[in-house]
Parts: sequence; structure tokens; C-alpha cells
Amino acid sequence: MIAIFKILQVILALSVLILVHELGHFTFAKLFRIRVDKFFLFFDVGGAFIFSTKRSGWFLKICPAAAGWETEYGIGWLPLGGYCKINGMVDESMDTAMLREEPKPWEFRTKPVWQRLLVMAGGVMYNFIFAILIYIAMLDIWGSSYISNESNRIYVNELAYEMGFRTGDRILRFDDYEPRDFGMLQADLARRDVRKAVVLRGADTLDIYIDQSMIGAVLNSPGMFDLAVPFVIDSVMAGSPNYEAGLRHGDRIVSIMGLPVEFVQDSRKMLAEYRGAPVEAGVVRGRDSLVMSLQVDTLGRLGVYTVMPGIDRREYSLIEAVPAGIGLTFSNIGGYVRDLKLVFTPSTEAYKSVGSFISIGQVFPSAWDWYRFMSLLAILSIMLGVMNLLPVPGLDGGHIVFGLFELFTGRKPGLRVMEVAQVIGMVLLLLLMVLAFGNDIGRLIG
Repeated sequence: MIAIFKILQVILALSVLILVHELGHFTFAKLFRIRVDKFFLFFDVGGAFIFSTKRSGWFLKICPAAAGWETEYGIGWLPLGGYCKINGMVDESMDTAMLREEPKPWEFRTKPVWQRLLVMAGGVMYNFIFAILIYIAMLDIWGSSYISNESNRIYVNELAYEMGFRTGDRILRFDDYEPRDFGMLQADLARRDVRKAVVLRGADTLDIYIDQSMIGAVLNSPGMFDLAVPFVIDSVMAGSPNYEAGLRHGDRIVSIMGLPVEFVQDSRKMLAEYRGAPVEAGVVRGRDSLVMSLQVDTLGRLGVYTVMPGIDRREYSLIEAVPAGIGLTFSNIGGYVRDLKLVFTPSTEAYKSVGSFISIGQVFPSAWDWYRFMSLLAILSIMLGVMNLLPVPGLDGGHIVFGLFELFTGRKPGLRVMEVAQVIGMVLLLLLMVLAFGNDIGRLIG
């Protein structure tokens, strides 16, 4: 049931983003009086469709005027994208018969190059504008919150330890960049081509030089920098076996059965060995050191809430949310561009992290959450926009490159060149899809 719910969220999110993207092309085409033959959500491969304003008999009975509409609107059966078929343009349909005829004034090819560039860039523009609007709404409704890196320390996994980081370190800088968001430390390390990390270890400031050959492992090792949570009691859960054990707010557990404990993570393996049994815990309360008998439940927990450190929160008015939303969008665009740079750098092995709809589905929550859904919708809109800017034939970026070539040279690429380029682009996109699905299947098997 959870899998079905996630699939439905993916379909809904991608449907919205496809419509937004294609609406960008459609709007500029209509603005410049270019005929749009078809506007479809999903692909009607083989002429099959779920709905069509010109081919669905039941709809034509309800709305006979649709038969005379310039554009056919519809929903295809293959949910791998969508398209806006613009008259007089070489696109993924490879329908070039009309291009061998005399140009018509309503065709894409007869319009000035600057208009054609805007038509092709319209989808990307709408994706970025859509992300801006989502972030403005989110900041206005929920504000922003993140775990601050200013005072928090890291709890390392094996990879981080191998690279020279130690549990309890506080990361001060990556080269000249001072990270603010603790949750982005690992992404910053990979994205920013970091050569040196400066950390505070105890009272000493140390330099850790980053081996660039390990960036691929950084991308494929989740939880490299966990939040080191001091074992300081906030409160005891109602119904906890330790509800009347005498623990107070601010107590710090420093040992269990004589073994030192600095962070909550240190205690997990220890407590797991004493499931359902009592343990002696060393507790610091103010200036006093106590030894308390505590009960471990059958799940290996003490049934307490710990004090969570360093969360920065900010509320925004609608006016304040506008520049903040724009800034957040362009910050995430920059981050995704850095991610793509890593993907196209074979030595990082970042290509192994490329995923398909399966990976996208896994990041959606198992229960409806407006905040999570909108956040994912915004980042996916940015990803779709940036991906379409790649100078690959078959993507908007490829068409934009041909338009810029014409703008600066005064010469249009020949029809044969456009056809061959479109085929090459489609092959490249197919290979990328195979890579993405292959990675996902490999991860599922693993």
C-alpha cells in the first residue's frame, strides 16, 4: 500500500511539472502566433491515448467545437514525459514532411530567431518560476528551519573516519566556504571540489586535506556526517520504564555499565546488549556525579527524549518571502549544476548515483505531507529545468544551441543536420535512461 501511495505521488508530481514545462513552450508559441498542433501530458506512442480533445468520441459529443480547435489537447498512455508539438519544428516525433514544403507564416521556422529562442527557453523559464513560487509559498506558510552548523558536532561513519574526520569534530570551513546548514555538509563536501576542511577538535583547529579520489565514495555513502547528539535528558516519555527513575531535565548520561558515553549514538550498541534488563548509568547533574539504576526496554531504549541542539528557525512575511524564495531557487540551481558536473566527471563515479523514477519514488513520504511534497516538487522542477538546458539535441538546450548558432552566424542549420542531431540526442537520452534504471535495479538487488 505504501508503494502504491508513493507511485501516485510521483505520477502527480511529474504530471504537474510536465504541464508547467510544456505550458512554457505553449505560451510563447501562442504569443508569437505559432501554431501548436498537440499539447499532451504523457506520450501517445502508436497513436494510443487515454484522452484527446479531437479523438475521444465522448468528449466531441459534449464539446463539438473541439474538433475545430487549432491544438489537440490530450493525455497519452506512456507516463515518461509529455510534449508540445509546435508546427514547423524538428522535434522528437521526427515528423519532417511539412518542412519540405513551402514555409507558412504560422510555422516555427519562419519566425525570427529571438522568438524561437524564447519558445524553446519557455519550458525552463516556467520550471524555475514555478520553483520560485513554491518556495515563496513555503517560506510564507512555514518559514525556514535547519540544523545549524555553528555549534553542532559530527558523528562520523567509516568513510569519514578514513578521510581524517573524527566524532566530535566541528567543521569550520571547506576551503574558504563556511557551511551554515549541518544537513548539507556531505553535499557541500562533494559539490564544492573541496581541497581542505578546517575542523575544531577539542581546543585545537586542524586542517584535513581531502583526497579527491574519494569523492565518489562520498556520494555513495549516506550518513557520512551524522549529528553528534549529547546524551542530555530533555524529558522522560510517559509510560517509559524510567518514568519514576529520578531522571531530570538537563541530566547528562556519561556512562553505561562503566563504559563511557559522550553521544546518544555511543549508547545504542550498549543498550541493545541489555534489552529488557537493568543497567547502571553514570549521570552528571550540575556539579554532582550520580550512579542511577535504569531499565532498558525490549527495543533497547531508555524511553527518554534528549535535548536537540542548534536548530535555526525564521518566520517570513509574504514580502520577505519573495527575495528569499528567489535566492533559495538560484542557490538550489547552483547546487544541482555542481551535481551534474560531478556526474560528468568519471573519476568521481557520481554516475552511479543517477536514478530513475524508482529513486524519485523512494524520497516521497509514506504518508501525505504538504511540506515534503511541495519541497520535492520545487527541487524536481529545478532538476527538470537544468536538465533541459543541457546542450543535447532532443532537449531544449540542444535547440537553444542551434538558435544561438544562427543568431551569431546568420545561418540556419540544414534540415539533415537537425534530423541527425535529433536522432543522436534521442539515443543519448535513451542511454541515460538505461543507466538510471540500471542503477536503481542494482540498488534494489543489493
